[in-house]
Amino acid sequence: MPRKLVLYIATSLDGYIAQPNDDLSFLSIVQKEGEDYGYQAFISQVDTVILGRKTYDWVMGQVDVFPHADKETYVVTRSARPAEGNVHFYSGDVPELVQGLKAADGKVIFCDGGSELVQVLLKHKLIDELIISVIPVMVGEGTRLFYDGRPYQALQLTSAQSFETGLVQLHYKAL
Repeated sequence: MPRKLVLYIATSLDGYIAQPNDDLSFLSIVQKEGEDYGYQAFISQVDTVILGRKTYDWVMGQVDVFPHADKETYVVTRSARPAEGNVHFYSGDVPELVQGLKAADGKVIFCDGGSELVQVLLKHKLIDELIISVIPVMVGEGTRLFYDGRPYQALQLTSAQSFETGLVQLHYKAL
């Protein structure tokens, strides 16, 4: 059975994954001691991460060590760079990369954003599941999770869970 690619991401109620200037501060409104919204259970199933360069750069601006350094990681970028341990900087054809990863043995492939990469994956119908955490705020502008122009994609809701903080997590399977 081919591996699945899962988009696991948070968005504001009005569909933004970041405010202007890559500001993610709105995510902090749902931070609660001891609550990870299922993230550890999810990430334990993952052995491969794919993310865009802007997302990677933002993460590396926040931490000293890449949080997924223990997993095979592909940073999609327009400028090739040498690998850093398990982190590979990929400037080739994204659908070809993902199809190759799905065909190889392994566990879940985690798409950690950003929006440009998500659009490419949606355009080629390469996302198998979407786990979207909706933050109870409308930010008004910034980086949208979904752009116009993507193809029609039917989804099946597999679960919906609400949390005390107001966060609602939706889990969909692509049909």
